[in-house]
Amino acid sequence: MRIALGLQYDGSPYAGWQLQPNQLTVQGEVEKAISAFIGAQACKANPVHTITAGRTDAGVHALGQVIHFDTPVERDDFSWVRGVNSYLPGSIVVNWAKVVPDEFSARFSAFERTYIYALHAGQCRSPMMNERAGYVMLPPNIWFDIDAMNAAAQYLIGEHDFSSFRSSECQNKTPVKTMYAIDIISDEPWLYFRIRGNAFLHHMVRNLVGSFLQIGRGRQKPEWMGGLLASRNRQLAAPTFMPDGLYLSKITYPEEFAIPSPWLENSWFPATVIAR
Repeated sequence: MRIALGLQYDGSPYAGWQLQPNQLTVQGEVEKAISAFIGAQACKANPVHTITAGRTDAGVHALGQVIHFDTPVERDDFSWVRGVNSYLPGSIVVNWAKVVPDEFSARFSAFERTYIYALHAGQCRSPMMNERAGYVMLPPNIWFDIDAMNAAAQYLIGEHDFSSFRSSECQNKTPVKTMYAIDIISDEPWLYFRIRGNAFLHHMVRNLVGSFLQIGRGRQKPEWMGGLLASRNRQLAAPTFMPDGLYLSKITYPEEFAIPSPWLENSWFPATVIAR
């Protein structure tokens, strides 16, 4: 049968989601935990291989990651949650589990993804948010130009070629993606970017955040964002911003699969950030 799991994790100890030789990865820890729960005999005949909705990079976190895997082992939903969690490190947790039809794919059935970037700004960084949020040093009584960033965001809405915000290591087949909404939420000393689209390129959100901050700090005008998009030239955009504050927030699927919403009750984000 095919099992879907909803995950949350602190990505700071890991070299990203995807399995890599001689590296600690989220996928490696999750597959090891599932294998331990279902037992060596079942794994020998059917090794555990997980498919994920979004392959997060090193240091990137998840509030609503979704994966699936196939197994001959039958357990009730809560047994999967309790059992797999018993073998996971404290930085990863399974929030829900359910049997899904064979046509469900955590990756290919998803039609929408939401990322949140949490940024702390001010005279001093917050040690409590180390590796949990991005940071920008700002002098006293200075804040970002939120109106300018919102104006810049309008250039990105819709279907576009996002090559200007694409990592040179990106393996995506096409740079053309559809952006549905970008919300910039100011709550000094916090700034949040909530970005919703059909799919994202490697480093795309972090590259967008870096460029937004150039505009928010008055170093570029809002129309610069439109020029970057049209140029399709990564060299013209801002450097890739730090991964610390990036969270894969939610994956959206067709209603017939009845995939649960992310477990957000324990999130430290304000309700205005996680609200749809």
